[in-house]
Amino acid sequence: MRILLSNDDGYFAPGLAALAEALSALAEVTVVAPERDRSGASNSLTLDRPLSLRQSHNGFYYVNGTPTDCVHLAVTGMLAQQPDMVISGINHGANMGDDTIYSGTVAAATEGFLLGIPAMAVSLASVSQGNYPAAARIALELVRRLQARPLPPPFLLNVNVPDVPFEAIKGLQVTRLGKRHKAEPVVKSQSPRGETVYWVGAAGSAQDAGPGTDFHAVANGYVSVTPLQMDLTHFAQLDAVRSWLGG
Repeated sequence: MRILLSNDDGYFAPGLAALAEALSALAEVTVVAPERDRSGASNSLTLDRPLSLRQSHNGFYYVNGTPTDCVHLAVTGMLAQQPDMVISGINHGANMGDDTIYSGTVAAATEGFLLGIPAMAVSLASVSQGNYPAAARIALELVRRLQARPLPPPFLLNVNVPDVPFEAIKGLQVTRLGKRHKAEPVVKSQSPRGETVYWVGAAGSAQDAGPGTDFHAVANGYVSVTPLQMDLTHFAQLDAVRSWLGG
């Protein structure tokens, strides 16, 4: 089995190292990740300049671009054989609810999915350095399950792991995305040169976080596994828009 790993925290991130180490026992692993932290990059592609691919001392490849760049470059231009799976993570921090729209971690997995490759994003719901070995064991278990009982490809799974030791994880739950309150306003301040600058505000707290959501599962000690899709069509509004245009 061939697995392509990426992330949005950068090729030096401890979560990526933990994931590569765990999955190397099961598969041929290639790591192609951004050269720096690209959290919040979403699905952006770099189209205004060429990209460079370099290799670090630990064998990981890194790209001066976004998470999406990394997966796109690896699959369409670098690898001699298409990977059997693309896995992104382990992200430092949860990617639940509205977070998935902005997440570079989810975006890297999404790029694999859009290229027809089964994909999974793995995040640790942590504000500290966290229990990366536990999250890596969860990822390994999920890959083993997929080997034993494959899902119809391609699929895109968003996995969030509570920040507890592996033995304290209560199990896995299939979930839907919850929803957050609106983000906090930007924070206005001044740079040392007297320029007005703005910091993007913190994400809003969980709003739709009841049973069945990813927020609820993680808060109660379970791993959330959410299948995602990329069709953004608002089907319930099709008739209303047809009527509006026809009128």
